[in-house]
Amino acid sequence: MSIEIIAVKRDVKGTGASRRLRRAGNVPGVVYGAGKTAINLEVNHKELFLQFRHEAFHASILSLNLDGKKEDVLLRDFQMHPVRNTIQHIDFQRVSATEKIHVKIPFHFLNAENAPGVKLEGGIVAHIMTEAEVSCLPKDLPEFIEVDLGALELGDSVHLSQITLATGVEFVQLTHGNDAAVAAIAKTRGGISDEDEAAADTTATDEAAPGAPAAPAEPAAE
Repeated sequence: MSIEIIAVKRDVKGTGASRRLRRAGNVPGVVYGAGKTAINLEVNHKELFLQFRHEAFHASILSLNLDGKKEDVLLRDFQMHPVRNTIQHIDFQRVSATEKIHVKIPFHFLNAENAPGVKLEGGIVAHIMTEAEVSCLPKDLPEFIEVDLGALELGDSVHLSQITLATGVEFVQLTHGNDAAVAAIAKTRGGISDEDEAAADTTATDEAAPGAPAAPAEPAAE
């Protein structure tokens, strides 16, 4: 999926100038990296927001068309208005075809409803992570990572090391020795197992037995 962002160079700077740009329906931003000079730019807010809503916009190589000249970039940062849900500022980073990049990629969970822990044992899927940072060349960057939950039983979990990635793509956490859990099948909230229920019944019976000596009262503090 190719996403193109059309922008123009922004000559004016400062808080007042940025405020005027936003009132005119544009978003101030900057593009930097790849050993080149940073350039201030502006993008039409309506056109940008239509792209911004898509998941791929946040985890894909984007084509920045700046005054007719195109270059590959990544979304690196953005600021949102706390009330209006409008984009206040946006940062893009240039990418080189020969240099690895680090990008957070979303997980797409598959077959959760068919997992034995859900379908047969009444568990629920706990999403421990919704995305993970990967390292790869720009050409190998995945749009999302699929995680198959179809074989998980109650109490099972899937870790980063169990997820198959395309050739040339690796999890950054794994390279640092952190094999984090991504998802698990857990008991429903408030549910208890047969063993827990039997133990609870035994405890209740013992507490209700007649003639059991009362526990001595603790002395009152002086």
